[in-house]
Amino acid sequence: MNEALELAINVLIKPFEGYARKMPDGGCCAYPDPATGGDPWTIGFGSTGSDIRQHTVWTKEQAEDALQAHVRYFVSGLVKLSPRLLSASPRRIAAVISWAYNLGLGNYRISTFKKRIDASDWSSAAEECLKWNKAAGRVLPGLTRRRQAESMMMR
Repeated sequence: MNEALELAINVLIKPFEGYARKMPDGGCCAYPDPATGGDPWTIGFGSTGSDIRQHTVWTKEQAEDALQAHVRYFVSGLVKLSPRLLSASPRRIAAVISWAYNLGLGNYRISTFKKRIDASDWSSAAEECLKWNKAAGRVLPGLTRRRQAESMMMR
């Protein structure tokens, strides 16, 4: 599992989420959702939540800690929803963690993507993954690139 976590964080989550709105002291400040131009406000490596608003500021350490905590949360949720995921390769697990980190466990729970993973149909899961490249009904190039990277790791 450690290899999957490292891949998810360093190969998928950090590069695609980025560390946006970095300040001169290394900290970061919140930024609006690219699709809505407002809520949900995001900070660090893609962290959102009711405590993150327009003028929220974090240190780099807070951003790293939040990333680790959020990844643990998503891994726990994924294992509950899809226990067979643990028998997959680290690359596949990493791709699913990244997907859930970006789209949430609620979307995962109701998705055909999950059904394909639960059936260990990784080829179809990789195809389903590609469909989740929209925000607020619009295709976003960054989401398309992320889904392509996740899809490749599932094959």
